[in-house]
Amino acid sequence: MYFRTSQRETGAAPLIARRPYVHRLKIALLLSCLSYALMAVAELAIPVELLGKIERKFGNAGKARVVQWQQLMTTGRTLSDQQKLERVNDFFNQAITFTEDILLWHVNDYWATPIEFLAQGAGDCEDYAIAKYFTLKELGVAEQKMRITYVKAIQLNQAHMVLTYFETPRSVPMVLDNLKPVILPATARNDLVPVYSFNGSGLWLAKARGAGQQVGGSERLSLWADLTQRMMRNAL
Repeated sequence: MYFRTSQRETGAAPLIARRPYVHRLKIALLLSCLSYALMAVAELAIPVELLGKIERKFGNAGKARVVQWQQLMTTGRTLSDQQKLERVNDFFNQAITFTEDILLWHVNDYWATPIEFLAQGAGDCEDYAIAKYFTLKELGVAEQKMRITYVKAIQLNQAHMVLTYFETPRSVPMVLDNLKPVILPATARNDLVPVYSFNGSGLWLAKARGAGQQVGGSERLSLWADLTQRMMRNAL
């Protein structure tokens, strides 16, 4: 069906040159879908200016790690939660070298943003857990299923941090750790003693191998508050 408008009245092109209404509607819908897809990708896009800054400060290797991370977030959204856990855990455990804060940042305790962590290519246990948490959250894993968990590593006799994942509130959590690359249930990690856990929604005192009791908001952790502020600024 055509919109029949007189060329004499409007000065329009001949009727034969005008596109059918349905065809134009299809094109509009296609462009709308394309725009939506581009917007979804743009949400994950790292600004070109920031990539340039990373390259100048950390070299090509630092930039490459950040780009690989962006690709992971773009391609991993349709995976199952279990597949997302495995892919993200493997990515960070393989891409990053463990380094103490005092050697890397010249302070005793510093929680790096995921971009800082990747650009440096190094970090400690907190940085692994934090980067995995934010990446999985970006991939669509529900925040309430994840906790950044402070534990005591018995074999090392020192504080340690891991990411835990609860399939349901009553599930035994799965542990994503940089010390042991395989994701295991907490019941199989007798080398770890939980102390407290948190995410963007709250802070919990640990319960052995379980979810624990909520005692307040995560803003009570000053390092967490500082980290989230730097993430909002894309600070390097």
